[in-house]
Amino acid sequence: MRVALDAFNAPPSLRVAARVIGWPFAWLGLRGDPNLPPLTRALTALGPAYIKFGQLMSTRPDVVGDELARELQVLQDKLPPFSVEQAKRTVAEELERPVEELFSEFSGPVAAASIAQVHRARLAEGGREVAVKVLRPGIEKAFRKDIDAFYFAADTIELLSPASRRLHPHDVIVHFESVVAGELDLRMETAAAAEFAATTAEDAGFQVPEVEWFLSGRRAMTLGWAEGIAANDLAAIDAAGHDKRALGERVLQLFLSHALRDGYFHADLHQGNLKIAPNGDIIALDFGIMGRIDEYTRRVYAEILFGFIRKDYRRVAEVHFEAGYVSAGQDVDEFARALRSVGEPIFGLDASRLSMARLLSYLFEVTERFGMETRTELILLQRTMVVVEGVARSLDPHINIWQVAQPIVEGYIKQNIGPRALLGDLARTMRVIARFGPRLPELAEAALVGRSEDAPKTPIVPVQQKLSWLATGVALALVAVWLGHLL
Repeated sequence: MRVALDAFNAPPSLRVAARVIGWPFAWLGLRGDPNLPPLTRALTALGPAYIKFGQLMSTRPDVVGDELARELQVLQDKLPPFSVEQAKRTVAEELERPVEELFSEFSGPVAAASIAQVHRARLAEGGREVAVKVLRPGIEKAFRKDIDAFYFAADTIELLSPASRRLHPHDVIVHFESVVAGELDLRMETAAAAEFAATTAEDAGFQVPEVEWFLSGRRAMTLGWAEGIAANDLAAIDAAGHDKRALGERVLQLFLSHALRDGYFHADLHQGNLKIAPNGDIIALDFGIMGRIDEYTRRVYAEILFGFIRKDYRRVAEVHFEAGYVSAGQDVDEFARALRSVGEPIFGLDASRLSMARLLSYLFEVTERFGMETRTELILLQRTMVVVEGVARSLDPHINIWQVAQPIVEGYIKQNIGPRALLGDLARTMRVIARFGPRLPELAEAALVGRSEDAPKTPIVPVQQKLSWLATGVALALVAVWLGHLL
C-alpha cells in the first residue's frame, strides 16, 4: 500500500485513511509470492480484480515511475500458471471431446494472466497452429469475492464522504461487475473477437486472429496462433528492425479510429495484449473487455478532441454543457478558462516533457470544482485512452499525441459533423418513419374518425392537426426514399 501511495504522490489525508482502513485487515496475512516486488506481490495476493488495476498502472511509467511500471508488467501475462493437466481437463469438459482428438499438439502455458492462460496447440484436422485460452479454476468465485469487497468499499466511501458521491463509486462497481461478467464467459469473448475482426478488416497494419467457433465454449476458446514480438519487449522490437515511432503512432491512431469510426474498440489494450508481427503489423489479443459507444457520444468525444486541437476552449466548454457533462448552473466562460489552463501548458509538448501525473491531478481538481459527475458509459473509453497513450509513450517517449490524433479526429469531423452528416441523420430518420408506411391507411382512418368510445379520456386532438401530422409523415417518407438513393 505504501509503495502505491508513494508512486501516486498521495496527499497525507489519503495516506492516513489507507492506514486506518487497512490496519484491521493486516491479520489476514495475504503475503503473496515473496519472490515478487512488494506491490506486485500484494496485488497478486489480493486477487484478479486488483491485478486489473496493476495492469493499468504498468502502462503508465510517467505516473508511477519507470521501475514500478517494469515490476508491474509481470501482471500482464507472466503470472503463476496452473497445470497443463487441469487445462486439458477444462478443455475436454467444455468441448465434450478428449483433447487428443481435437489437437495433435498441446503445449504447456505460454502466457498466464489474471483471468486465464494460453496454450499453443495444433489442430488434429488440418494441422493449423492455434492458441487455446482456458479460464483459471475457481476464477468466478475469486472475482465474486473481489466484487463484493469493492461494493463494501464503495458504499463505505459514499457514506463517510459526501463529496465523493459525485463520482458515483457504487455505480462504477456495477459497471465493473458487468464488464467482468462478459470477461468470464469465453463465448462472449469469441463473439467479440469475430465482431472486432469484421469491423477492422480493412485497417492497414492491424490484425485480429481468426476465431475457431466450433472449438470454443464458456471456459475455453480457440483462436488462430499469432506469431510476433510482445509489445513490451522493446529490445526485441529494435533487434527486428521495426520502427517504434511508427508503431506508437499507429497504436494511438487505430484506437481513435475504432472508437470514433466504429464505436467499438478494444478496451484492454495494454502491452500484454499486443504483438508485433514479422511484417510490422500490430496484432491485438484478448477480447474479453470491449468498449462500445453510441453515435452521439462519439460526436461529443470528437468535438472535444477537435476543440483542444484547435485551441477552441470555448467550444470545448459548450460541448460539455450540451452533453450534460457539466450542470447548466455553472459558468461556461469560467469552465472554458479552466480548460485553457489544462490545454495550453501541454499543447505541442512531446510526451517526454509532459507529466501525466500532474495533469491527471489537476484535471481531477477541475472536475471537482465544476461538480462533474462520473459517467459510467465513458469509463471504458477514458480508461483505454489512458492505457493506449501509455503504450504509445513506451514505444516512442517523444510522441506528440495531438499531432498524431489530429488527422483521425479531423477525418471523423468532416464525415460526421456538418451538412453531409445532417443529411445522413435525416435520411436515417426518414427510413424509420418510412417503415410505418403499411400503417398509413389505418392512421388516416383514425385521424378522420377520431378517438373510439373505449379510448382513454384524454383531450381530443383536432382532426386537422392529425391530418397535418399524417401528411408530414408521408412527405418525410418520400424524402427518405429520395435521400436513400442520393446517399
